[in-house]
Amino acid sequence: MFGRDPWGGPLEISNADSATDDDRSRDLDRAALMRQLDETQQSWLLAGPGDQAGKKKKKYVDLGCVVLDRKIFMWTVGTILGLGVFIGFIMMIVKLVPHKRPPPPPPDQYTQALHKALMFFNAQRSGPLPKHNGVSWRGNSCMKDGLSDSTVRRSLVGGFYDAGDAIKFNYPMAWSMTMLSWSVIEYKAKYEAIGELDHIKELIKWGTDYILKTFNSSADTIDRIVAQVGLGDTSKGSSQPNDHYCWMRPEDIDYKRPVTECHSCSDLASEMAAALAAASIVFKDSKTYSDKLVKGAKALYKFGRLQRGRYSPNGSDQAIFYNSTSYWDEFVWGGAWMYFATGNNSYLTIATAPGMAKHAGAYWFGSPNYGVFTWDDKLPGAQVLLSRLRLFLSPGYPYEEILRTFHNQTDNVMCSYLPLFNSFNFTKDELRCGFWK
Repeated sequence: MFGRDPWGGPLEISNADSATDDDRSRDLDRAALMRQLDETQQSWLLAGPGDQAGKKKKKYVDLGCVVLDRKIFMWTVGTILGLGVFIGFIMMIVKLVPHKRPPPPPPDQYTQALHKALMFFNAQRSGPLPKHNGVSWRGNSCMKDGLSDSTVRRSLVGGFYDAGDAIKFNYPMAWSMTMLSWSVIEYKAKYEAIGELDHIKELIKWGTDYILKTFNSSADTIDRIVAQVGLGDTSKGSSQPNDHYCWMRPEDIDYKRPVTECHSCSDLASEMAAALAAASIVFKDSKTYSDKLVKGAKALYKFGRLQRGRYSPNGSDQAIFYNSTSYWDEFVWGGAWMYFATGNNSYLTIATAPGMAKHAGAYWFGSPNYGVFTWDDKLPGAQVLLSRLRLFLSPGYPYEEILRTFHNQTDNVMCSYLPLFNSFNFTKDELRCGFWK
Protein backbone atom coordinates (compact mmCIF):
# COMPACT_ATOMS: atom_id res chain seq x y z
CA MET A 1 0.00 0.00 0.00
CA PHE A 2 1.20 3.47 -0.71
CA GLY A 3 1.54 5.97 2.12
CA ARG A 4 0.25 9.53 2.24
CA ASP A 5 2.23 12.25 0.52
CA PRO A 6 2.06 16.03 0.63
CA TRP A 7 -0.56 16.01 -2.02
CA GLY A 8 -3.04 14.59 0.39
CA GLY A 9 -2.41 10.97 -0.19
CA PRO A 10 -2.93 8.62 -3.06
CA LEU A 11 -6.29 7.87 -4.63
CA GLU A 12 -6.15 4.44 -3.18
CA ILE A 13 -7.54 4.00 0.34
CA SER A 14 -5.58 2.09 2.86
CA ASN A 15 -7.12 -0.37 5.24
CA ALA A 16 -6.62 1.92 8.21
CA ASP A 17 -8.33 4.82 6.51
CA SER A 18 -11.21 2.58 5.43
CA ALA A 19 -11.89 1.50 8.95
CA THR A 20 -11.94 5.05 10.11
CA ASP A 21 -14.39 6.07 7.36
CA ASP A 22 -16.75 3.25 8.25
CA ASP A 23 -16.87 4.38 11.83
CA ARG A 24 -17.59 7.96 10.75
CA SER A 25 -20.43 6.83 8.48
CA ARG A 26 -22.06 4.87 11.27
CA ASP A 27 -21.87 7.92 13.54
CA LEU A 28 -23.61 10.08 10.90
CA ASP A 29 -26.36 7.51 10.45
CA ARG A 30 -27.06 7.45 14.17
CA ALA A 31 -27.21 11.27 14.29
CA ALA A 32 -29.64 11.36 11.39
CA LEU A 33 -31.92 8.85 13.06
CA MET A 34 -31.88 10.75 16.31
CA ARG A 35 -32.82 14.18 14.69
CA GLN A 36 -36.60 14.87 14.39
CA LEU A 37 -37.79 15.71 10.86
CA ASP A 38 -40.18 18.61 10.12
CA GLU A 39 -43.52 18.11 8.31
CA THR A 40 -42.16 18.97 4.87
CA GLN A 41 -39.30 16.50 5.18
CA GLN A 42 -41.60 13.80 6.49
CA SER A 43 -44.11 14.29 3.67
CA TRP A 44 -41.29 14.14 1.12
CA LEU A 45 -39.86 10.99 2.60
CA LEU A 46 -43.23 9.26 3.02
CA ALA A 47 -44.71 10.29 -0.31
CA GLY A 48 -44.98 7.75 -3.06
CA PRO A 49 -43.08 7.98 -6.30
CA GLY A 50 -45.93 9.78 -8.16
CA ASP A 51 -47.20 11.98 -5.38
CA GLN A 52 -44.78 14.88 -5.75
CA ALA A 53 -44.63 15.14 -9.48
CA GLY A 54 -47.14 17.56 -11.07
CA LYS A 55 -49.16 18.27 -7.89
CA LYS A 56 -50.08 21.98 -7.25
CA LYS A 57 -50.71 23.46 -3.85
CA LYS A 58 -54.26 24.76 -3.25
CA LYS A 59 -54.77 28.53 -2.82
CA TYR A 60 -57.02 30.03 -0.18
CA VAL A 61 -58.58 33.43 0.60
CA ASP A 62 -58.46 34.56 4.20
CA LEU A 63 -61.50 36.75 5.04
CA GLY A 64 -60.52 37.19 8.65
CA CYS A 65 -63.05 34.96 10.33
CA VAL A 66 -63.42 32.50 7.42
CA VAL A 67 -60.86 30.89 5.11
CA LEU A 68 -62.28 29.94 1.71
CA ASP A 69 -60.95 28.13 -1.28
CA ARG A 70 -60.01 30.73 -3.85
CA LYS A 71 -62.00 29.09 -6.64
CA ILE A 72 -65.13 28.95 -4.52
CA PHE A 73 -64.64 32.56 -3.45
CA MET A 74 -64.22 33.81 -7.02
CA TRP A 75 -67.26 31.85 -8.18
CA THR A 76 -69.40 33.30 -5.38
CA VAL A 77 -68.31 36.89 -6.07
CA GLY A 78 -68.92 36.49 -9.78
CA THR A 79 -72.40 35.09 -9.17
CA ILE A 80 -73.33 38.03 -6.93
CA LEU A 81 -72.03 40.58 -9.44
CA GLY A 82 -73.88 38.88 -12.24
CA LEU A 83 -77.14 38.93 -10.31
CA GLY A 84 -76.61 42.63 -9.50
CA VAL A 85 -76.10 43.50 -13.16
CA PHE A 86 -79.15 41.49 -14.12
CA ILE A 87 -81.39 43.11 -11.50
CA GLY A 88 -80.11 46.58 -12.44
CA PHE A 89 -80.88 45.89 -16.09
CA ILE A 90 -84.44 44.83 -15.22
CA MET A 91 -84.97 47.95 -13.10
CA MET A 92 -83.67 50.19 -15.88
CA ILE A 93 -86.13 48.63 -18.31
CA VAL A 94 -89.00 49.12 -15.85
CA LYS A 95 -88.14 52.80 -15.42
CA LEU A 96 -87.69 53.48 -19.11
CA VAL A 97 -90.94 51.87 -20.14
CA PRO A 98 -93.61 54.63 -20.23
CA HIS A 99 -96.34 54.34 -17.61
CA LYS A 100 -99.74 55.92 -17.63
CA ARG A 101 -100.11 57.76 -14.35
CA PRO A 102 -103.18 59.72 -13.37
CA PRO A 103 -102.52 63.48 -13.34
CA PRO A 104 -102.35 65.12 -9.91
CA PRO A 105 -105.68 66.51 -8.80
CA PRO A 106 -106.10 70.23 -9.42
CA PRO A 107 -105.97 72.46 -6.35
CA ASP A 108 -109.32 73.11 -4.78
CA GLN A 109 -111.02 76.44 -5.39
CA TYR A 110 -110.16 77.83 -1.97
CA THR A 111 -106.46 77.16 -2.59
CA GLN A 112 -106.64 78.84 -5.99
CA ALA A 113 -108.44 81.82 -4.49
CA LEU A 114 -105.77 82.14 -1.81
CA HIS A 115 -102.96 82.05 -4.38
CA LYS A 116 -104.61 84.86 -6.32
CA ALA A 117 -105.40 86.88 -3.19
CA LEU A 118 -101.75 86.84 -2.15
CA MET A 119 -100.65 87.78 -5.66
CA PHE A 120 -102.73 90.94 -5.25
CA PHE A 121 -100.25 92.08 -2.61
CA ASN A 122 -97.37 91.34 -4.98
CA ALA A 123 -99.00 93.61 -7.55
CA GLN A 124 -99.54 96.38 -4.97
CA ARG A 125 -95.95 96.53 -3.74
CA SER A 126 -94.27 99.91 -3.75
CA GLY A 127 -90.54 100.55 -3.88
CA PRO A 128 -87.72 98.33 -5.18
CA LEU A 129 -89.33 95.03 -6.11
CA PRO A 130 -87.60 91.68 -5.56
CA LYS A 131 -86.73 89.64 -8.64
CA HIS A 132 -89.15 86.90 -7.63
CA ASN A 133 -92.12 89.28 -7.30
CA GLY A 134 -94.01 87.28 -9.91
CA VAL A 135 -95.86 90.19 -11.57
CA SER A 136 -94.10 90.83 -14.86
CA TRP A 137 -95.76 94.16 -15.59
CA ARG A 138 -94.71 95.75 -12.30
CA GLY A 139 -91.36 97.42 -11.62
CA ASN A 140 -89.64 99.69 -9.13
CA SER A 141 -91.74 102.73 -8.30
CA CYS A 142 -91.93 105.81 -6.06
CA MET A 143 -88.32 105.48 -5.00
CA LYS A 144 -88.25 109.01 -3.55
CA ASP A 145 -91.23 108.76 -1.19
CA GLY A 146 -90.53 110.82 1.91
CA LEU A 147 -87.26 112.18 0.60
CA SER A 148 -89.02 114.66 -1.68
CA ASP A 149 -91.13 116.10 1.17
CA SER A 150 -89.33 118.96 2.91
CA THR A 151 -91.16 118.38 6.21
CA VAL A 152 -90.15 114.73 6.52
CA ARG A 153 -86.83 114.26 4.75
CA ARG A 154 -86.55 110.54 5.39
CA SER A 155 -87.19 107.47 3.30
CA LEU A 156 -90.74 106.18 3.20
CA VAL A 157 -90.05 103.83 0.32
CA GLY A 158 -91.90 100.53 0.45
CA GLY A 159 -95.27 99.42 1.69
CA PHE A 160 -98.32 98.77 -0.46
CA TYR A 161 -100.46 100.91 -2.72
CA ASP A 162 -104.10 101.08 -1.82
CA ALA A 163 -106.03 99.93 -4.88
CA GLY A 164 -106.02 101.25 -8.44
CA ASP A 165 -104.09 104.34 -7.41
CA ALA A 166 -100.64 104.77 -5.91
CA ILE A 167 -101.60 106.29 -2.55
CA LYS A 168 -100.29 104.61 0.58
CA PHE A 169 -103.04 104.82 3.22
CA ASN A 170 -101.40 103.55 6.39
CA TYR A 171 -104.67 102.99 8.25
CA PRO A 172 -106.13 100.20 6.07
CA MET A 173 -102.64 98.98 5.17
CA ALA A 174 -101.81 98.33 8.83
CA TRP A 175 -105.11 96.49 9.30
CA SER A 176 -104.28 94.29 6.30
CA MET A 177 -100.93 93.36 7.85
CA THR A 178 -102.66 92.52 11.13
CA MET A 179 -105.11 90.24 9.34
CA LEU A 180 -102.40 88.50 7.31
CA SER A 181 -100.45 87.85 10.50
CA TRP A 182 -103.53 86.55 12.30
CA SER A 183 -104.19 84.11 9.46
CA VAL A 184 -100.62 82.76 9.71
CA ILE A 185 -100.86 82.40 13.49
CA GLU A 186 -104.06 80.37 13.18
CA TYR A 187 -103.39 78.45 9.95
CA LYS A 188 -99.63 78.17 9.60
CA ALA A 189 -99.79 74.46 8.75
CA LYS A 190 -102.34 75.11 6.00
CA TYR A 191 -100.16 77.77 4.40
CA GLU A 192 -97.20 75.41 4.56
CA ALA A 193 -99.20 72.57 3.00
CA ILE A 194 -100.01 74.63 -0.11
CA GLY A 195 -96.51 76.14 -0.35
CA GLU A 196 -97.49 79.71 0.57
CA LEU A 197 -96.03 80.11 4.07
CA ASP A 198 -92.77 81.77 3.01
CA HIS A 199 -94.68 83.93 0.54
CA ILE A 200 -97.14 85.36 3.04
CA LYS A 201 -94.42 85.91 5.64
CA GLU A 202 -92.46 87.86 3.05
CA LEU A 203 -95.52 90.01 2.33
CA ILE A 204 -96.07 90.68 6.04
CA LYS A 205 -92.46 91.72 6.50
CA TRP A 206 -92.70 93.99 3.47
CA GLY A 207 -95.54 95.80 5.23
CA THR A 208 -94.05 95.89 8.73
CA ASP A 209 -90.70 97.11 7.44
CA TYR A 210 -92.55 100.05 5.93
CA ILE A 211 -94.59 100.70 9.08
CA LEU A 212 -91.37 100.90 11.09
CA LYS A 213 -90.28 103.75 8.79
CA THR A 214 -93.38 105.83 9.51
CA PHE A 215 -92.31 106.79 13.05
CA ASN A 216 -89.21 106.81 15.21
CA SER A 217 -89.19 103.08 15.91
CA SER A 218 -86.00 103.27 17.97
CA ALA A 219 -87.59 105.54 20.60
CA ASP A 220 -89.76 104.56 23.55
CA THR A 221 -91.87 107.72 23.26
CA ILE A 222 -92.95 109.36 20.01
CA ASP A 223 -94.97 112.45 19.13
CA ARG A 224 -95.95 111.89 15.49
CA ILE A 225 -96.53 109.21 12.88
CA VAL A 226 -97.01 109.23 9.12
CA ALA A 227 -100.63 108.71 8.14
CA GLN A 228 -100.44 108.79 4.35
CA VAL A 229 -98.14 109.19 1.34
CA GLY A 230 -99.69 110.81 -1.73
CA LEU A 231 -103.00 112.62 -2.23
CA GLY A 232 -106.22 111.75 -4.00
CA ASP A 233 -108.66 114.62 -3.45
CA THR A 234 -109.56 116.34 -6.71
CA SER A 235 -112.52 118.35 -5.42
CA LYS A 236 -110.50 121.53 -4.94
CA GLY A 237 -109.43 121.62 -8.55
CA SER A 238 -105.74 122.01 -7.82
CA SER A 239 -103.36 122.10 -10.73
CA GLN A 240 -100.87 120.09 -8.71
CA PRO A 241 -100.78 116.47 -9.88
CA ASN A 242 -101.88 113.80 -7.48
CA ASP A 243 -102.72 110.13 -7.72
CA HIS A 244 -106.32 110.74 -8.84
CA TYR A 245 -106.08 114.01 -10.71
CA CYS A 246 -103.28 112.70 -12.89
CA TRP A 247 -103.55 108.94 -12.86
CA MET A 248 -100.60 106.96 -14.22
CA ARG A 249 -98.60 103.85 -13.62
CA PRO A 250 -96.65 104.02 -10.34
CA GLU A 251 -93.47 103.31 -12.30
CA ASP A 252 -94.02 106.56 -14.24
CA ILE A 253 -94.72 108.87 -11.29
CA ASP A 254 -92.12 111.62 -11.23
CA TYR A 255 -93.91 114.34 -9.27
CA LYS A 256 -93.43 115.08 -5.59
CA ARG A 257 -95.73 113.08 -3.35
CA PRO A 258 -96.72 114.91 -0.15
CA VAL A 259 -96.55 113.14 3.20
CA THR A 260 -99.31 113.55 5.80
CA GLU A 261 -98.32 113.28 9.46
CA CYS A 262 -100.54 113.23 12.53
CA HIS A 263 -99.86 114.18 16.15
CA SER A 264 -103.07 112.92 17.77
CA CYS A 265 -104.29 109.79 16.00
CA SER A 266 -105.20 107.08 18.47
CA ASP A 267 -106.98 104.92 15.90
CA LEU A 268 -104.08 104.81 13.46
CA ALA A 269 -101.43 104.37 16.17
CA SER A 270 -103.33 101.53 17.86
CA GLU A 271 -103.91 99.75 14.55
CA MET A 272 -100.26 100.06 13.63
CA ALA A 273 -99.39 98.72 17.09
CA ALA A 274 -101.70 95.76 16.46
CA ALA A 275 -99.99 95.09 13.12
CA LEU A 276 -96.50 95.05 14.62
CA ALA A 277 -97.60 93.02 17.67
CA ALA A 278 -99.30 90.35 15.56
CA ALA A 279 -96.32 90.18 13.20
CA SER A 280 -93.96 89.75 16.15
CA ILE A 281 -95.73 86.45 16.88
CA VAL A 282 -95.36 85.36 13.25
CA PHE A 283 -91.62 86.09 13.38
CA LYS A 284 -91.00 84.81 16.90
CA ASP A 285 -88.33 82.43 15.53
CA SER A 286 -86.33 85.51 14.53
CA LYS A 287 -85.86 87.01 17.98
CA THR A 288 -84.07 90.18 16.89
CA TYR A 289 -86.75 91.17 14.40
CA SER A 290 -89.60 90.09 16.69
CA ASP A 291 -88.21 92.19 19.54
CA LYS A 292 -87.89 95.16 17.19
CA LEU A 293 -91.54 94.83 16.24
CA VAL A 294 -92.63 94.61 19.88
CA LYS A 295 -90.61 97.70 20.77
CA GLY A 296 -92.25 99.67 17.97
CA ALA A 297 -95.70 98.39 18.93
CA LYS A 298 -95.23 99.54 22.53
CA ALA A 299 -94.26 103.05 21.43
CA LEU A 300 -97.23 103.28 19.06
CA TYR A 301 -99.81 102.04 21.56
CA LYS A 302 -98.45 104.37 24.22
CA PHE A 303 -98.64 107.29 21.79
CA GLY A 304 -102.21 106.39 20.85
CA ARG A 305 -103.31 106.24 24.48
CA LEU A 306 -101.69 109.55 25.39
CA GLN A 307 -102.50 111.63 22.30
CA ARG A 308 -106.24 111.06 21.90
CA GLY A 309 -107.88 111.84 18.60
CA ARG A 310 -108.93 110.47 15.22
CA TYR A 311 -106.43 110.37 12.40
CA SER A 312 -108.99 111.60 9.85
CA PRO A 313 -110.15 115.13 10.68
CA ASN A 314 -113.03 116.53 8.68
CA GLY A 315 -112.06 117.66 5.21
CA SER A 316 -108.79 115.75 5.15
CA ASP A 317 -107.77 113.32 2.45
CA GLN A 318 -108.01 110.52 5.00
CA ALA A 319 -111.60 111.44 5.86
CA ILE A 320 -112.59 111.34 2.19
CA PHE A 321 -111.22 107.88 1.47
CA TYR A 322 -110.75 106.00 4.77
CA ASN A 323 -112.55 107.87 7.49
CA SER A 324 -112.28 106.52 11.02
CA THR A 325 -115.44 106.80 13.09
CA SER A 326 -113.86 106.02 16.48
CA TYR A 327 -110.66 104.96 18.17
CA TRP A 328 -112.16 102.99 21.08
CA ASP A 329 -112.41 99.78 19.08
CA GLU A 330 -108.71 100.13 18.17
CA PHE A 331 -107.90 100.44 21.88
CA VAL A 332 -109.58 97.06 22.51
CA TRP A 333 -108.16 95.48 19.34
CA GLY A 334 -104.65 96.84 19.83
CA GLY A 335 -104.67 96.02 23.54
CA ALA A 336 -105.61 92.40 22.82
CA TRP A 337 -102.76 91.99 20.33
CA MET A 338 -100.32 93.72 22.66
CA TYR A 339 -101.25 91.23 25.38
CA PHE A 340 -100.76 88.25 23.06
CA ALA A 341 -97.39 89.60 21.93
CA THR A 342 -96.02 90.56 25.35
CA GLY A 343 -98.01 88.68 28.00
CA ASN A 344 -98.25 91.95 29.94
CA ASN A 345 -101.52 91.99 31.90
CA SER A 346 -101.74 95.78 31.74
CA TYR A 347 -102.74 95.51 28.08
CA LEU A 348 -105.40 92.92 28.89
CA THR A 349 -106.75 95.22 31.59
CA ILE A 350 -107.21 97.98 29.00
CA ALA A 351 -108.80 95.65 26.45
CA THR A 352 -111.31 94.25 28.95
CA ALA A 353 -112.25 97.47 30.73
CA PRO A 354 -116.09 97.68 30.77
CA GLY A 355 -116.03 101.37 29.87
CA MET A 356 -113.79 100.64 26.90
CA ALA A 357 -116.22 98.03 25.57
CA LYS A 358 -119.13 100.43 25.99
CA HIS A 359 -117.41 103.23 24.07
CA ALA A 360 -116.35 100.75 21.36
CA GLY A 361 -120.00 99.86 20.68
CA ALA A 362 -120.19 96.45 22.30
CA TYR A 363 -123.78 97.13 23.36
CA TRP A 364 -125.07 98.90 20.26
CA PHE A 365 -127.28 96.00 19.27
CA GLY A 366 -129.52 98.11 17.04
CA SER A 367 -126.68 99.46 14.93
CA PRO A 368 -126.79 98.34 11.28
CA ASN A 369 -123.03 97.76 11.44
CA TYR A 370 -123.13 95.70 14.63
CA GLY A 371 -120.90 92.66 14.24
CA VAL A 372 -119.43 93.82 10.91
CA PHE A 373 -115.65 93.45 11.02
CA THR A 374 -113.91 96.03 8.81
CA TRP A 375 -110.82 98.23 8.66
CA ASP A 376 -112.88 100.86 10.55
CA ASP A 377 -114.61 98.68 13.16
CA LYS A 378 -112.24 96.24 14.86
CA LEU A 379 -114.51 95.34 17.78
CA PRO A 380 -115.89 92.08 16.30
CA GLY A 381 -112.33 90.89 15.64
CA ALA A 382 -111.23 91.90 19.13
CA GLN A 383 -114.18 90.00 20.61
CA VAL A 384 -113.16 86.85 18.73
CA LEU A 385 -109.57 87.23 19.93
CA LEU A 386 -110.62 87.64 23.54
CA SER A 387 -113.18 84.83 23.31
CA ARG A 388 -110.35 82.65 22.09
CA LEU A 389 -108.36 83.69 25.16
CA ARG A 390 -111.26 82.70 27.41
CA LEU A 391 -111.67 79.31 25.73
CA PHE A 392 -108.02 78.29 25.75
CA LEU A 393 -106.53 80.03 28.80
CA SER A 394 -109.48 81.20 30.92
CA PRO A 395 -107.64 83.97 32.79
CA GLY A 396 -110.54 84.32 35.26
CA TYR A 397 -111.01 87.29 37.60
CA PRO A 398 -110.97 90.24 37.01
CA TYR A 399 -111.34 89.64 33.26
CA GLU A 400 -114.01 86.95 33.25
CA GLU A 401 -117.09 89.19 33.22
CA ILE A 402 -116.23 91.15 30.08
CA LEU A 403 -114.69 88.08 28.42
CA ARG A 404 -117.94 86.18 28.95
CA THR A 405 -119.86 89.13 27.50
CA PHE A 406 -117.61 89.20 24.43
CA HIS A 407 -117.95 85.43 24.08
CA ASN A 408 -121.74 85.60 24.11
CA GLN A 409 -121.79 88.49 21.66
CA THR A 410 -119.46 86.61 19.33
CA ASP A 411 -121.84 83.65 19.48
CA ASN A 412 -124.71 85.94 18.54
CA VAL A 413 -122.83 87.37 15.58
CA MET A 414 -121.80 83.94 14.32
CA CYS A 415 -125.36 82.72 14.70
CA SER A 416 -126.62 85.62 12.60
CA TYR A 417 -124.44 84.46 9.69
CA LEU A 418 -125.97 80.98 9.53
CA PRO A 419 -128.92 80.12 7.24
CA LEU A 420 -130.78 78.67 10.19
CA PHE A 421 -134.15 78.07 8.58
CA ASN A 422 -132.66 76.02 5.75
CA SER A 423 -130.20 73.99 7.76
CA PHE A 424 -131.47 73.46 11.30
CA ASN A 425 -134.80 72.87 12.99
CA PHE A 426 -134.43 75.59 15.60
CA THR A 427 -137.30 77.07 17.56
CA LYS A 428 -138.08 80.78 17.46
CA ASP A 429 -136.41 81.26 20.81
CA GLU A 430 -133.32 79.46 19.58
CA LEU A 431 -133.22 81.70 16.55
CA ARG A 432 -132.34 84.53 18.89
CA CYS A 433 -129.15 82.54 19.57
CA GLY A 434 -129.96 82.24 23.23
CA PHE A 435 -129.03 78.55 23.05
CA TRP A 436 -125.35 79.54 22.77
CA LYS A 437 -125.31 81.72 25.85
